[in-house]
Amino acid sequence: MLLQTSAHHLNASLSSSLSYSRPLPTKIPSLALPRSINYQRLAISSSISQVHNYGTVDYERRPIVKWNAIYRKISLLADDPELNASSVLNQWEKEGKKLSKWELCRVVKELRKFKRFGRALEVYDWMINRAERFRFSSSDAAIQLDLVGKVRGVSSAENYFLSLPDNLKDKRIYGALLNVYVRAKMQEKAESLLDKMRSKGHALHPLPFNVMMTLYMNLKEYEKVESIISEMMEKNIQLDIYSYNIWLSSRGSQGSAERMEQAFEQMKLDRTIDPNWTTFSTMATMYIKMGLFEKAEACLKMVESRITGRDRIPYHYLLSLYGGVGNKDEIYRVWNVYKSSFPSIPNLGYHAISAALIRVGDVEGAEKIFEEWLTVKPSYDPRIVNLFIVSYIEEGDFDKAQSFFDNMVEAGGKPNSSAWEALAEGHIEEKRISEALSCWKEAFMAEGSKSWRPKPVNVTTFYEFCEQEGDVRSKEIFLGLLRQSEHLKNKSYALLVGLSDEDSSDNDTSLEKDGINDNQDGDEKSDGGSDMLLNQLQNTL
Repeated sequence: MLLQTSAHHLNASLSSSLSYSRPLPTKIPSLALPRSINYQRLAISSSISQVHNYGTVDYERRPIVKWNAIYRKISLLADDPELNASSVLNQWEKEGKKLSKWELCRVVKELRKFKRFGRALEVYDWMINRAERFRFSSSDAAIQLDLVGKVRGVSSAENYFLSLPDNLKDKRIYGALLNVYVRAKMQEKAESLLDKMRSKGHALHPLPFNVMMTLYMNLKEYEKVESIISEMMEKNIQLDIYSYNIWLSSRGSQGSAERMEQAFEQMKLDRTIDPNWTTFSTMATMYIKMGLFEKAEACLKMVESRITGRDRIPYHYLLSLYGGVGNKDEIYRVWNVYKSSFPSIPNLGYHAISAALIRVGDVEGAEKIFEEWLTVKPSYDPRIVNLFIVSYIEEGDFDKAQSFFDNMVEAGGKPNSSAWEALAEGHIEEKRISEALSCWKEAFMAEGSKSWRPKPVNVTTFYEFCEQEGDVRSKEIFLGLLRQSEHLKNKSYALLVGLSDEDSSDNDTSLEKDGINDNQDGDEKSDGGSDMLLNQLQNTL
């Protein structure tokens, strides 16, 4: 039976095949890659490392010191290229504290969790230089390849892959390289590598297919997602929870509730699968995009019933998605449950509640949340302030937006590129070219600007404004900023902002493929779930 139009029927259909846990209360209650590795000295093991083992020899399995003490020392290192995790590890051993591989791998795991990829790679480099002590497995090589790709880029990851001996290149090594290509949205290389994995018998499990499907989702090539699903079924490759969630997202992204529900019915028939909160948040997202709010809210109740452990992320999605359906009461209810479930709320939680309230028009309520955040904030997050700056500018209250901005700076907050762009947008509305250009300059120089790209509509509006006012100098300065940022090398972006072909490169990729966001403060739920699904897949490597 497909999901029915009413929320009641949706719940009946879902609960008929699945057993759900408790619902929430209904009331408010830059290091160089080693030139070579002497694999003759390494004891190669291809067994999968477990959390308790990591491929260590027997005498290493019982940790001598606590790994978190090492992790804290490394995590406190500033992002200074002169500082290195090896200095921490060397000092530790000089003090007579012998380090085991278990401890070091646990440190790497934690560093990766918090996206300190450079430091994690430094720990691995330190172990590689002591190959006589630490057994190097294919799992280690796969993790290191993944880190090299994140820290030093695709080319370095490829060189690392080529440097590995053939007997070490198992499905995990190939899978790690495939993930590097998918992260970089390099479709041809990813497809070619998957073909090679098929021929070598390394594509007999769902992970590589799941990774490829997230690539096709990001490129909006939904028919290729269907092709992957068909291949898996034909070859009797068991679809896992990630496979089904990506399939649901793909079909929903095409605007067909019926086809998405058909995939869900197929999922319910698979006795090896227990839908998780991501399943229902994905479906809720799609229903909201289709305007089917009753079905969306029914799915959000299912999200609540699937929250387990100390996971904060589902609450962020619930807040955002209830904002999407316009249900202010549910936003506040979930917020209060969230606060009662954890001793503290991170900045992302305050960002989610503020964005949701602003979305439903409760700016006053969002301002009260903001005042609360100021008293408990672990750090000053400009993304939260940007929500209000953009909201005030959209309402035509530039003075209030400027006041919020100034207060952030006085409090020690560092405005990011999106904050400066929002102010530039306000100055453009007020017909102030000089002030807008000054904000644009700050936006292009702000920390993290390389991961930001100005919204095309703001670029064209400012450009046209300069032409209307006959301000050739400001127009040329702005164009120079765009060229210097190299955004115009992307032909699709150059055409989108209305610039000539001479300002762009024919060899560059589409906007979907270059991996740069138009907005640093974009809602993490607005992508239909494909980025979230890819991030979850990362944790399975």
